[in-house]
Amino acid sequence: MDDDGTRGARGSSADRFPGPALPPPPTTPPRVPAPAAGPRPAATPVEQRPTRTGPASPAEQPLPGAPVDVWLRTPRPPQEPGVWRYGYTPPPPEEPEGVSNRSLLVGALISLLSALLLWSLWRNGYLPYRLVPLKLFTPGEWWNPGTSGGPRTIEGSDALTVYEAILFGLLAYGCGRIGNFSELFRRHVADRGQPFLALAAAAAAGLTQLLVWKEALPVVRPVLILVASVAGGEIYQSQTVVNIIYAVIAAAVLYPFARLGRWRELIAARRGAAAPAPDGTAVPPVAATSADQWPELRTAGWTDAADTLTAEVRTGRMNDVDVARLRHAWALATRRPDRLAPLAEAVLRTGGAAVLHPSGHRDLPRRGARHDVLTGQVRIGRCADDPHNPYVRRGTGLALDPALLGTSLLAVGPPGAGKTARLIRPVVEALALRALAGQAAVLAVGGAGAPLGPDDAFDVVVRVGHPGSAHDIDLYGGTTDPDEAAAVLAEGLVGDVGSLDSRRAATVLAQLLGPYRAAHGHFPSVPELRELLDGTPAALAGLRTSLEAAGHHTMLRELDARSRQAGGPGDPAPALADRVALLDRPAFTGFFATGPDARPFSLRALGQHPLRVRVDLPERGHAEASRLLTRLLLAQFTAITAARTDTTLFACLVLDDATHAVTAETVRGIRRLRSVNAGAVLALRTVDDVPETLHTPLLGAVGCTAAFSGITTWDGKRFAEAWGKEWVETREVAQHTVFADQPFTRALHALRKLVTGKAVTTDAVTVRQVERERWSASELAYALPAGHAVIRLATVDGEHAPPLLVHLDG
Repeated sequence: MDDDGTRGARGSSADRFPGPALPPPPTTPPRVPAPAAGPRPAATPVEQRPTRTGPASPAEQPLPGAPVDVWLRTPRPPQEPGVWRYGYTPPPPEEPEGVSNRSLLVGALISLLSALLLWSLWRNGYLPYRLVPLKLFTPGEWWNPGTSGGPRTIEGSDALTVYEAILFGLLAYGCGRIGNFSELFRRHVADRGQPFLALAAAAAAGLTQLLVWKEALPVVRPVLILVASVAGGEIYQSQTVVNIIYAVIAAAVLYPFARLGRWRELIAARRGAAAPAPDGTAVPPVAATSADQWPELRTAGWTDAADTLTAEVRTGRMNDVDVARLRHAWALATRRPDRLAPLAEAVLRTGGAAVLHPSGHRDLPRRGARHDVLTGQVRIGRCADDPHNPYVRRGTGLALDPALLGTSLLAVGPPGAGKTARLIRPVVEALALRALAGQAAVLAVGGAGAPLGPDDAFDVVVRVGHPGSAHDIDLYGGTTDPDEAAAVLAEGLVGDVGSLDSRRAATVLAQLLGPYRAAHGHFPSVPELRELLDGTPAALAGLRTSLEAAGHHTMLRELDARSRQAGGPGDPAPALADRVALLDRPAFTGFFATGPDARPFSLRALGQHPLRVRVDLPERGHAEASRLLTRLLLAQFTAITAARTDTTLFACLVLDDATHAVTAETVRGIRRLRSVNAGAVLALRTVDDVPETLHTPLLGAVGCTAAFSGITTWDGKRFAEAWGKEWVETREVAQHTVFADQPFTRALHALRKLVTGKAVTTDAVTVRQVERERWSASELAYALPAGHAVIRLATVDGEHAPPLLVHLDG
C-alpha cells in the first residue's frame, strides 16, 4: 500500500503498524466494487481509498463460480507435499501395460473360431468319449451299449440336452476368458460412454434373444426340462405358468446386458435431466458439523456468533479471506480464554468484518493465480504426464504453502523463463492474502516496474531513490545495538567480497557506529558514515570533541583503536567506504537519513505485524547499489527473524533477483529460518550468480528448488547432484529369430507371421536394479519444454517429494 506521502513523517518503527487509521465498521453489507473502465486513475491517498470488502469475484474463487459455503465445505484431504488439496480426488489405480488392439482383436477372433470348431465337432459326434462323464452319473438303462451309444429313453435324451447346455456354457466362458473379450468390450464399447454403451448392449441383447428363441443357443429346452424334473410335467398344463417361465427366461437373458449397458443409470440420468426442479424448492439442509456451520464456535458454546457467521457465509457477505481470518483469530483466542468473549461480541456486532486487518482491507484488488486461503496454498501449475513423475502425481495440481516456503525456495532460470510471472507473483499474492488473514508477513523485493503486484495490494511501498516514496530503508535494521547494526551492515556492504573478512569489517563499523551513537543519539547518515570510513580529519575530530564533552571515555578508546588501525595492511575501511559511496549519490540524497526527524521503514515490524511490504530498487540506473541493498535486506531479514521471540506470524522474504546477494553468512541464516517460522524465496538467472564456494551450501540450505526451462548444463549438473539418485529396474530384451526345421512348424510360423505381422522370435530378458540420477544435466538443459520447470519440494517437518516436471500456469 502506497500512501503517497499522506503521513507527516516517512517510515515506521517496529512497534507501530505503518498504515492508515482503522476505518469504522461497515454499516452495509460488503460488496465487490465494479472494475472501472479505461486506464487506472492516479493513486489516491490511503485515507480516501474505499475499503475493498465482500466476496471475491467468481474468477478469484479457488473453484471458479463456487459460492463461499460450497468452497468451505469442499474436502481438502491431507496429501503429499505440494499436492493441490482443494477438491483433490486420487487417480485410478495404474493399469498394467496392455496388448495392442490388433493383437487383442486377432486373439478374440481365433478364440471364437476355435470355440465354434470345437462345438461343431461335439455336435456332429467327432469327439470320442464325449458321453462318458454323463454316463458315469446317470442310470445305465438310459443309454445304448458302448462308449459312443446314444440315449435309449426319454430320460437319457433330456439328460443329454442339459449336459450339452452345461458344456456350452463352459465353452462360452472359456472362450471369453481366453479371447479376453472383457478387455475388448471395455476398450471399444464401454470407454465410448453413453448412449453408445446402452445401444450396443441393446443390440447384443436382441441378437441373443433371437438365437435363444430359435434354439440356436441351448437355453430354453434345458430350462424346461429342469423345471419339469423338479415340479413335474403336469405344470405345463397351465398356459399361465408356461408364460411365466418364458418371461423369466427372457428376463434372465436380458439382465446381463442391462448390467453391461448400465440401462438403469442411463434412465435415471435422463429422468433427472428431463424433470427440472420446481421453483422455490428448498435446498437440503447441511449437517450441523459441516465447515460452513462453524462447529468450533458451537462446540465452545458461542451459538449466536456461529449463527451470525453462517448467515454471512450463506448470503455472500463474506469472502474466503474473511473465513481464514476469523478462523485464525478464533484459534488464537482459544489460547487466551479472556479474548473469546471480545471476539464473539465483535462477530455479533460486525459479522464478517470482525478483527479486520489493520489496513481495513478484506481482499486484494485482483488476483492472478488460484488460491485456497483456508490451507494457504497457491496453485502454480500441473504435474506433467511424464515418466519422470510418479503415476499418482501425473495430472495433479502443484501448490506451494507456508509449510514448504518455510524451508526456503531457490528458483533458477534464464530471463523470460517465467520465474516472476509464474512463481514469484503467485507466491507474493498468496502471502499477501495470508497477511490479510493475520497469519503472515511478506517482504517482496524487486526492480522498479517488476510485476510483483499493484501498489494498493501492499501496506508499505518503498521506492528507493524515488522522491515521492513515503518510506525509506533503515540501513541499520531498526536496532540500537552498534555491534548488531555493524554486523548486518558489514554483511550487506562487503559480504560478497571474498578477500575481506566480514567479521573484521563489522569490527571497523562498530568502532565508528558506537562512538557516533553515543555522541549524537542515532547512527550516522550515509555521507557522515562515508567520511568516518575515509578517515576525514574533520569528521574524526568533531566526533572526538563530542565524546570528550559528553564524557564517553569507553567510546573514546574505540575511536582511538580505529585511528591506530586505519591505513594498516588489510584494513577493510577503504572497501567499506567505496561501497558506502554507492549509496552517497545525488539520487539518494536524504533517502537514508537518520535522526529524530527521519524514521525509515524498519524490517523489525515484519516480525510483529502482518505487513505486506514491497521494495522497488533502481536496478537500471544504479545496479550495484541495488545489489548492495538486496544483500543488506537479506542479511537484515535473516538476523531479525532469527531473533524473534514470537514466531506466530510466518515471515517470508521474496527476492525477484538475488544476483550477488547470497553470502556465506546469509546461507547460514537461511538454514535457520525454518526453525523460526520464516522462509525466503530467491530467484536467480544462473547458479553462477552465487560464489562458487557457496553453490553446494546454498542448494543444501534450501528445501525447495526449481529449475526452469533454458538452464545450462552446468546448472543442470548442480541440480542433478543435489537431487541425488534413485534405484530403478531396467529390462534388457534380446530378440532371437526362431528357425524351424520341420515343415509343419515352418507352416505354423508362416501363419503366425501372416496374422501378427512379425517373425517368430524368442526373447531373452535381463532384469536388474541400477542407480540412476532422477534428472540428468542434459535432460534439464534440453528436455524441458517452454513453460515448464522441475521442482523439488520439502516441508519443515521433513516430508519431501521427488523432483517433478511441472507445467507452470501461474
